[in-house]
Amino acid sequence: MSKLRILYVASEINPFLQTSEVANFVRALPQAMQEKGMEIRILVPRFGLINERKNRLHEVVRLSGINIAVGEEEKPLIIKVASIPNAKLQVYFIDNEDYFQRKSVFHDKQEKFYEDNDERAIFFCKGVIETVKKLGWAPDIVHCNDWMTSLVPMYLKTTYKNEPLFKETKSVFAIYNNGFTHKFGDDLFDKVKMVDIDDNILAPLKSKDFEGFLKIGMEYADVVIKAEDISENLNQLIEEHSKNKQCEINSEEEELFESYYNIYTELAN
Repeated sequence: MSKLRILYVASEINPFLQTSEVANFVRALPQAMQEKGMEIRILVPRFGLINERKNRLHEVVRLSGINIAVGEEEKPLIIKVASIPNAKLQVYFIDNEDYFQRKSVFHDKQEKFYEDNDERAIFFCKGVIETVKKLGWAPDIVHCNDWMTSLVPMYLKTTYKNEPLFKETKSVFAIYNNGFTHKFGDDLFDKVKMVDIDDNILAPLKSKDFEGFLKIGMEYADVVIKAEDISENLNQLIEEHSKNKQCEINSEEEELFESYYNIYTELAN
């Protein structure tokens, strides 16, 4: 049996950036799966807080240069790469001057949520899939972490469903307590749309908020996983919208890795 190929998509990863539990999780799990014989790729945004010189990021020219459409606008995609110290893991960074050069993640200095965080998420999700296409690497599983990655399962099941690279790809969507109260504008649907995507497909997103992003991730993912410390409200939302897709994970480290290994293996088969 050939090695299972797992693509991890997240908003952050240690040691490059840590604002929540996602960063530690996305650092530990891929290495554990690699040690179990799986082939790993990791994609995250290149937020401006990440020091390129210190972390030895460099541009991958052969992967850069695609334009990504967000609504009416097209913006250039720049791909950078760095290695995790003391691990045989490379991390690919999705970059764009307009979206990711700010010296903060989702809020400005006054703690105001950026109005264009929806566009940044859309650009990131589309950029992830286009980067994997450019790599010519067919993932068996795409493991999406947190709201910013929630459009990836939907794009894989719609616009990209007939792409040879993604024909057999399954997706996992992990939900964390990293919520926000902001409501995005009425043009959200138009910005998210691609070929084969209409308003019916985007219906879970109609609230245009944090819960809407989670709902669309749950709707199109093959498996839904919730973080250990999920709030009661989120727990209820997950129960209502993930139907039979939930997988329970044992939080003890050794059992945790074994749980994910089993989920990936079962999904791929």
